[in-house]
Amino acid sequence: MASRATIIDVLMSTPVIELTNLTSMRGGVRVLHDLSLAILPSEHTAILGPNGAGKSSLMRLLMLEDRPLAYHDGSEDFHQAHIPPLRLFGRASWDLAELRRHLGVVTGDFDANFGWSTSRGRVRGNDVVLSGLFGSQGIFATHQVTDAMREQAMDALRRVDAAHLAQKLLNEMSAGERRRVLIARALVTRPGALLLDEPTTGLDMVARHRFMESVRALARAGTTTIIVTHHVEEIVPEIQRVVLLRNGRIAFDGAPEDALTADRLEEVFGAPVVVGRSAGYFHVRLA
Repeated sequence: MASRATIIDVLMSTPVIELTNLTSMRGGVRVLHDLSLAILPSEHTAILGPNGAGKSSLMRLLMLEDRPLAYHDGSEDFHQAHIPPLRLFGRASWDLAELRRHLGVVTGDFDANFGWSTSRGRVRGNDVVLSGLFGSQGIFATHQVTDAMREQAMDALRRVDAAHLAQKLLNEMSAGERRRVLIARALVTRPGALLLDEPTTGLDMVARHRFMESVRALARAGTTTIIVTHHVEEIVPEIQRVVLLRNGRIAFDGAPEDALTADRLEEVFGAPVVVGRSAGYFHVRLA
């Protein structure tokens, strides 16, 4: 029987996300071309690229909304040669509800639509977070909520410095407050990783800073943080790796200092830029 230490070593070496020659089609057009990368636990990573680079297509795959094309290396024995193009936490097949317990996801679209179809936003912060345990957009009469669940929700709110929002209605929150509550919702199942897609869309300068500081705290506390964005300013100092996407392909994969140079960003975004850095954050402007 494997020791606990051995099991932990195996889990820590199993990639959170593993792409192997991943290719995806949408509307008859190939949108992702032979992507291969592996993101390990605690390897905080940003996936950066302009509009049209393939970020949204990749997000749909990671959220199990789309499926990649099957890959085969040409060997005669298909079953031995077949390699799953997408594995999450070492597995190619997931039930979505089960996956959400391991991979928390927050997107700008989810923020814009959450709760409005069922409650017109009249749902309190604590219930927004609790709903993450049920995969719903609020708490309903059919849900059996325990005291332990409520404490779990409060703990998630505390982790993003949002405990004061527990009783506030969603439709009375600022955009930044809503975004932090939705991160708490993603964290309520205590996932091993957090996937953020364009996380500060719609936030003003102050709300964006506060939100990203919450993300930094989560990364420092050990939650594997993966940011998919076209904003260099969203790449927090804790990010250890930047994957640059261009036209559905990986253009570069390496440390932020090597990825976020004027030459590489000009190649990816198609315009000359000037890159600066302050307080650990990179900043970019057109040259």
